[in-house]
Amino acid sequence: MRNLRVLFMGTPEFSVNVLEGLIENYNVVGVVTQPDKEIGRKKEIKYSPVKEVALENNIEVLQPIQIREEYDKVIALKPDIIITCAYGQIIPKEILNYPKYGCINVHASLLPKLRGGAPIHRAIIDGYSKTGITVMYMDEGMDTGDIISCRRIEITNDMNVGVLHDKLSIMGKNLLLDTLPSIIDGTATRTKQNEEEVTFAYNIKREDELIDFNKTAMEVYNHIRGLNPFPGGYATLNGKVIKIYNARITDRVFTEKENGEITNVYKDGIGVSVKDYEIVITELKVEGKKKMSASSYLNGIDKFALIGKVFNKV
Repeated sequence: MRNLRVLFMGTPEFSVNVLEGLIENYNVVGVVTQPDKEIGRKKEIKYSPVKEVALENNIEVLQPIQIREEYDKVIALKPDIIITCAYGQIIPKEILNYPKYGCINVHASLLPKLRGGAPIHRAIIDGYSKTGITVMYMDEGMDTGDIISCRRIEITNDMNVGVLHDKLSIMGKNLLLDTLPSIIDGTATRTKQNEEEVTFAYNIKREDELIDFNKTAMEVYNHIRGLNPFPGGYATLNGKVIKIYNARITDRVFTEKENGEITNVYKDGIGVSVKDYEIVITELKVEGKKKMSASSYLNGIDKFALIGKVFNKV
């Protein structure tokens, strides 16, 4: 398969395993990734994780600002097949229609569930018990193409988005490599997606990061772990932002408390009343400080003065 001309399109860390698997087994003639970003006060240039891998392997990198308008250089590489994985832009039909073996996408959900840019976060936040990887033929819609193969994984209650992300990244590489031979020899199956089962996983915005203590304990717990470690959920207390990374649920009920009210101080965390039970915040980050265990945070303050305070109170 070394004579097969593969072009890869991807951007974040999730895509790296897939790209490295292709490099080990195929002739990757080019990589398309999002433009470099300026970060920090010094506006230092940061490459995408995918660009870093491409440069390490002396592979040509293309970074169109708008690929709908800048696709000529992609086609000029004459790819036999294009593989995308979390690229971040909609691919125009001029590219979709070019490769002999089509454009193939590796998506981190069991389509048609969780179409969109944040399927791993949303799977946990929305309380899914399972998710997986789908390898699919691309079309002009957002994750709407025919399914070729999929592989499932259970989402256990101890998983956060970081753990699930890493498991799915490896699974994506393995499923793609297992599926590619059938695409090349023409034996791959095509299954239409059931539009009646579609759900969406839109990108996480700042407003999605605010923890809502008016929900049930399990919904709050899922929200917290669905944002841990990136980007992290948050709440406000006494006008300050506190990032919340980990928690546990108790069976205690406080009918006389407000939702979001601090109920107790435990050795390992801060108890908060929610819609049904109590949730205990066990890992957090206060403005201007590093992430820490809640017990470390409590050791540095008048812990009992917290009782009765209410999160997100204006």
